Amino acid sequence: MPNAPLSTMFRLMTHTTVPDGGAIAPMVNGERRSVAVGSTLGDLLRSLELDPRTVVIEHNGVVLRDRDAYDSLTLGANDNVEIVHFVGGG
Repeated sequence: MPNAPLSTMFRLMTHTTVPDGGAIAPMVNGERRSVAVGSTLGDLLRSLELDPRTVVIEHNGVVLRDRDAYDSLTLGANDNVEIVHFVGGG
C-alpha cells in the first residue's frame, strides 16, 4: 500500500459541529478546524473518529507521548496540531 494514493490510505477529516457557546479554530494538519471553546485534544480526536492508539500527535511542535493526557490538554485558538496515522505494511 505504500504506492497507494493518500486518499485511500488516510480518511478525510471532516469539520465538526460547534455549539453556540463559542468556537476557536486551531490549525489541524495545516487546516483551520472549528472546535468548541474548552475542547481538549481528546475531544478533537473523538470528533474526527480517530483512535488515539493509532495516531501520533504533535502539539505546538512537541510530540505528545502520554496519550492519557489528551483529555486534559485544552486546545487554544492559535494551537498547531499535527496528527499522523500509523500505516502498517510488510
